[in-house]
Order: sequence, then C-alpha cells, then structure tokens
Amino acid sequence: MSGNGGVRVGIFVFDGAEELDVVGPFEVLSVWADHSQLRPVVSTFSWDGAGVRLGRGLRLVPSHSADDVGPLHLLVYPGGLGTRELIDRPGHLDWLRAMRAQTPVVAGVCTGALVLAAAGILAGRVATTHRDSFDELVQLDPSVMVDTEARFVDDGDVVTSAGVTAGIDMALHLVSRLETPAAAQAVARAIEYDTAVRPWFGGTPGPGGTIGHASSPT
Repeated sequence: MSGNGGVRVGIFVFDGAEELDVVGPFEVLSVWADHSQLRPVVSTFSWDGAGVRLGRGLRLVPSHSADDVGPLHLLVYPGGLGTRELIDRPGHLDWLRAMRAQTPVVAGVCTGALVLAAAGILAGRVATTHRDSFDELVQLDPSVMVDTEARFVDDGDVVTSAGVTAGIDMALHLVSRLETPAAAQAVARAIEYDTAVRPWFGGTPGPGGTIGHASSPT
C-alpha cells in the first residue's frame, strides 16, 4: 500500500456530512500518521476545494479539491443528510466510480454507503450502514447483502461501517489491516479509546474480502 511518498488517505467532505463521520476517522488516521513508519498522509477534500458546512453546523476548510487531491490509497466517504443530494448527482456518481477504479480501498462511513450503492460500488457485496437506513440501502441496490449486526464489513477493496461511532472502529481496523494490530492498539491508546473488547475486531468479511487481522487479535 505504500510507495516512496507514503500511504495517501483522503477524506471527502461535503455540505451536510455528519461531523463524527468525518472527524472520527480523521482523528484515528492522523494519529496513526504520527506513529507509523508507513508515513501516511491524511487530508480532507471537497468537490471544489471550498469550505463546507457539516450536518450540525461545524464549518470545515478542506486541504484540496477533488481535482487536485491526487491519487489515493484509501478514500474515506462519510455519511450524513447531505448524502441524499449526492445520490441524485450523476456527475458525482461518475466521479466516485472513477475514484473507485483507481483507489485500492474505498471506505464508506454510516450512510456514505448509500452513495456507494447509488454508484453501483456495492453491487453483489455484503455491506452495512446506519441501522435506520438498511431499507434505503436495499432500495438503492437490491443486490446488496446487508449485514445488520456488524460494526463494519471489510470486503477487501470496499469497507463499510454502521452508524456514526462505528466509523472510528472501522478506521482502527484499517490501521490494523494496512499496518499491524499493534499499530491500531497504539492509536487507540493515544486517543484513549476503550480497547477492552478490541472494538475494531467487530466486523465481518464480505464473500470476496478479508477481515484483516480480526481472526488473530493480540
């Protein structure tokens, strides 16, 4: 996953994105960057590079636009009420399909999975989303097999998480998968996240995917 420039992580932000869907994974992944020999670079980007107003009023100025964010190893796509507008933008869905084709791992947080489904990215896969949006996910793509119990589902190149706080678990799992469980545990300690039950091992694999290190926690 890494090259001479390190692992590149981009978190897409938009008007109406849920705050914790954005800042939860951002905190985990940026703290990972402070401790990792893989030298991950974590940045936020919006469609046009302009600032956005998140779902509960927090304003955020991203580092990049979609045009200049560059190639990514990991794309994090948050949820929130703003996803409903993006579902109906054909140009945005085309862009997302193109990003999926060139990005090794795409991770949808909460109702971010709805936009992934609208773009056809979850077709025939096991996936999850916020519990209040299971039916909506299936309406968007009836071929999606919804896991209603998992905190996250890792299907290899596409990972989805349940509602809001589950994005933190998913991000820790991604650190564990992309580096080591020890790296994920170091991040959890740094942010004082309760690790008593190792929550990032609470996911399930899709039929063609992997659960990373979940089968052998240390």
